[in-house]
Amino acid sequence: MKLDGCRAVITGASSGLGAEFARQLAPRAKALALVARREREMAALALEIQRAHPTVQIAVVRCDLADAEQRALLPGHFLSMGWGVNLLINNAGLGDYGSFAEGSWPRIDSMMQVNMNALTHLTHLFLPALKMHAPSGILNVSSLAGELPMPDFAVYAAGKAYVSRFSEALRLELREDKVSVCALCPGPVKTGFGLMAERPGENTPKMSSAYQPADRVVRDGLRTLERGSSRVFPGFIPRMTALLANVLPMPVIRHIMGRRPRRPRAN
Repeated sequence: MKLDGCRAVITGASSGLGAEFARQLAPRAKALALVARREREMAALALEIQRAHPTVQIAVVRCDLADAEQRALLPGHFLSMGWGVNLLINNAGLGDYGSFAEGSWPRIDSMMQVNMNALTHLTHLFLPALKMHAPSGILNVSSLAGELPMPDFAVYAAGKAYVSRFSEALRLELREDKVSVCALCPGPVKTGFGLMAERPGENTPKMSSAYQPADRVVRDGLRTLERGSSRVFPGFIPRMTALLANVLPMPVIRHIMGRRPRRPRAN
């Protein structure tokens, strides 16, 4: 698909990668829908974009994506506005860093609801519109974590593995419908995600050399979608890590991941 003149729905658009997707699409899009829980932040972003790009239509939609009933209302909302959505960016995601046994079940459950259920549900809900307005696209934000078994990030990494494999399979299913599907698989990104994923008194291990700026990650994701490629790992270190994860024997990967830096515990 081509991004020029697209009508895009972006989830998790109140900050981080979601906000950056909106900024980078604004010069090319006909319409942008910002979807997240934090309405005030989205309204400020919409005002910023509207000032810089007065011709783009912007809708701010408050939605708790962990709630299936709220998700189900979204396609009808845009249909009533006369929007023929042809780009869905499933960006919303939650993290939870720490041992699985010590985790809070409500937090783990919310993470699974948003990272897997919401992404799958929204894709299913918007597919009729995407097929109708093809060529169209779906960009699913996955993660390099999905390529590895990650202690202390077990549920998050497993969820992202689901997103990557789901995207690959869906890409094959929708090829004849002219709906492109791409998985964006970044390593650590300079956003507030890491802080939100930390539990009180704990810190995620920092690999400063692996961090990528959000604008590069988004640019690589949009470029890959427009080229019709299946997935992208932005940055040299994430790209090489993904390559090794797919060629090394699992016993070697287990050994490496078992020796990764453990989180410091609170005193």
